[in-house]
Amino acid sequence: MAAPPAKPEWSERQRYVFKRTLEELAEYRGVGTTLVTLYVPPTRMLHDVAQMVRNEVGQASNIKSKSTQDAVTGALTSILARLKNYRETPKNGLAIFVGDVNVGANKTQFVAHLIEPPVPISTYQYRCESTFNLEPLKALGQAEDTYGLIVIDRKECSMGFLRGKAIQAVFNRQSQVPSKHGRGGQSAQRFERLIEIAAHEWFTYCGERATEIFLNADVKAILLGGPGATKDFFAKEGYLHHELQKRLHKTYFDTGYTDDDQGLKEMVEAAGADIEGIAMLDDRKLMQRFLRETAKPDGGLGTYGEAEVRKALEAGAVDHLLLSENLRKWRLTFKHRQTGETVQKTVPHMQVEEAQAAQAKLWGGTNVEMERRDLVEDLSDLAEGSGSQVHIVSGASEEGGILLSAFGGVVAVLRYKL
Repeated sequence: MAAPPAKPEWSERQRYVFKRTLEELAEYRGVGTTLVTLYVPPTRMLHDVAQMVRNEVGQASNIKSKSTQDAVTGALTSILARLKNYRETPKNGLAIFVGDVNVGANKTQFVAHLIEPPVPISTYQYRCESTFNLEPLKALGQAEDTYGLIVIDRKECSMGFLRGKAIQAVFNRQSQVPSKHGRGGQSAQRFERLIEIAAHEWFTYCGERATEIFLNADVKAILLGGPGATKDFFAKEGYLHHELQKRLHKTYFDTGYTDDDQGLKEMVEAAGADIEGIAMLDDRKLMQRFLRETAKPDGGLGTYGEAEVRKALEAGAVDHLLLSENLRKWRLTFKHRQTGETVQKTVPHMQVEEAQAAQAKLWGGTNVEMERRDLVEDLSDLAEGSGSQVHIVSGASEEGGILLSAFGGVVAVLRYKL
């Protein structure tokens, strides 16, 4: 079995910035093949890479389109200049994305991103296309602990994965094993044997499905749960493939359900004390704590909404800040070039140009300078400056959905009531 991917030693915020950068890069489109992607593994010497890039500059002179030739040459020259900032290849390598992107109205904008990934890059790759090639980094960005999940009894079986903070159900089936009855005599003994044969066939079938689902999957462990002693019997009587048996977590978890919704969730909750670092459970506990606080008659120590949370952060009153990773907003700062006056606004990512145009109309044409920051990063900076703990909640989890839809993606548990 292939070893699970190494887990990046990143904070939640660093992981969020990494994912957001990939999203931004994925949206870019070049005018022709003007976007250069370069992956440099840690085993590759930078002077060899620089020589390759210089060779590509020479090859670019063969490009027929003058505008494409100039754009590619400019991108490669920029890469050479940026490589000089490194004395040696970073320990995990480099991913470089440079080129002129289309911004509409026959205009282009030069972009350059140099990323030191969370785990080592294994590929050495150069491409010049109309989009950036992000596939190697997408795989790295998903390098979180993954667990296999099985809940089983004689009536039903469900299987799935816990990836990071999200449960993904992949199998659910109900059995045809008859229920036992209380009649005596030989017919009861015969019926009992038929039940045990049916149960054996059912457990064999579930073991085969588990092999199909988990044998070639990179899982840190397989968690097994269910009502009563059935799960113990299933594990100890050899129904699981011997390779899966090696990955089976030593503790089996009691659940009241075996369906692919409640049963899997119940087992993950039961496993929380045994498995270190299942972040979904941390999110759930914090959201439950927040909801308990806000349900108190006086509002307790919970607050939500950007304006209220920002006020609490600036006062140093926030203990835990919870932000949705799907919060797609910019914090804009407008500055008047002549008077120095500043105005700040928060807008959805798609409304930046609209907000800039409205401010320009108020201040008169070209008097506006604008800076923008991702709202999650902006609030995280405020939190870290006052010693608050920042939690970026997965949009794939149930808690992440509640956080975004019901509370706008920004909530806080306070140290003291303002």
